[in-house]
Amino acid sequence: MELLHDRQDRLPDGVAVASTIGVFDGVHLGHQEIFRTVRETADRLGVASAVVTFDGHPAHVVRPESAPRLLTTLDQKLELIAAEGIDYAYVISFDEQRAQTDAEVFVEEAFVDALHAKAIVVGEDFHFGAGRAGNVEGLMRLGERWGFEVHALELIRHSDDAREPVSSTKIRRALAGGDVARAAEMLGRSYEVRGIVQVGDQRGRQIGFPTANIPVPKIMAWPADAVYAGWCTLPDGSRNPCAINIGRRPTFYEHAQQSLLEAHLIDFAGDLYGQEVSVAFSGFLRSERKFDGIDQLIEQLKSDIDDARGVLGVDR
Repeated sequence: MELLHDRQDRLPDGVAVASTIGVFDGVHLGHQEIFRTVRETADRLGVASAVVTFDGHPAHVVRPESAPRLLTTLDQKLELIAAEGIDYAYVISFDEQRAQTDAEVFVEEAFVDALHAKAIVVGEDFHFGAGRAGNVEGLMRLGERWGFEVHALELIRHSDDAREPVSSTKIRRALAGGDVARAAEMLGRSYEVRGIVQVGDQRGRQIGFPTANIPVPKIMAWPADAVYAGWCTLPDGSRNPCAINIGRRPTFYEHAQQSLLEAHLIDFAGDLYGQEVSVAFSGFLRSERKFDGIDQLIEQLKSDIDDARGVLGVDR
């Protein structure tokens, strides 16, 4: 997938696309359906496929006090979009100036001049431009003027009994409740965070359960404080089963200011300090709680590892 940058790059004359636009945070099942339609439309029209997206969440610019935490970093998002078979990603650096761009001007700059769009695929609730004034009907009128098709897709649900469509907001809500399984259903994969392993206070190592301490930026969405089963992927691509603790470790600290993410890699021996790893959450094991002493904590950790093995299908 080739990257293009807003107001800097444009496709050569003679190259056109079928495209879509959105934040696409999480690249969930609804987004994947849009990308599938983009590819099919591109094939039908004999053009390339493209995604217009943002380097962050526009809400962090227009309403920072209530902006959501992110499900994916920009790098993660672009990797996931590329895996969907998209040819071009047009990345918008969203700032105050871009936030004030009129909807019609934006369409002309991005879709007409830069991408030579022959079709644009969006969700039925699509809004864009300054003040979110642009909508599907307005986009269709612009399509008649500039010669591109517009396809508005019905939002999908992750199950027949779901009362609301799949959305990034709904996934964040599931994570906040510790329901990583439901989040995975909507994402089409396990929820994953990334970070560089840092040296911690080594309490886990001292009691025989070393952990990889992985700082996650506050801007990212975290599952609720709890213990989970999951997989840790190392830089060499190897996947290791793990028991993951997110929390403030109340057994050791009465008044910790923030939660930490610690992953105990099962049956692993090695030094991970300074390495970037990814941690994927497969299942909820238990809520975090304070133990009466080290011995009780050790017994629980043994049980957590056994439970993680069961969830992950890993033999002893």
